[in-house]
Order: sequence, then C-alpha cells, then structure tokens
Amino acid sequence: MYICICQAITEKDIQKAASQGVSSVAMLSELTRLGKHCGCCTEEADRVLNQCSGNSSAT
Repeated sequence: MYICICQAITEKDIQKAASQGVSSVAMLSELTRLGKHCGCCTEEADRVLNQCSGNSSAT
C-alpha cells in the first residue's frame, strides 16, 4: 500500500528502511523525501514505523 503518494513510497519501503535502522519520520524523510511535498502521509508513516519497532502506541 502506498503511504506517500507524492514520493511513491510504500509501506514495504518504510518497513525496509526501519529494518536498516530508520526510527523516526524525520530520518525517513531525509532518506526518502517522504512528507516533503504535502505532508499528509507523515502520521501513517509514523504508525508503520511504530509497528516495525514493536511500539504499539502511535504518536
């Protein structure tokens, strides 16, 4: 599923980044440009990152 339409970033892309040590939306944004255009995706991207880290509480 696409998380960031503007940059064509999928949930799998975020999961892969998390497995490589990305632990925040800010880090993800620097790596992939996620959220740099409209920003509508950052909340969902944060949820996916939290799932990858085992943190069940989304911010």
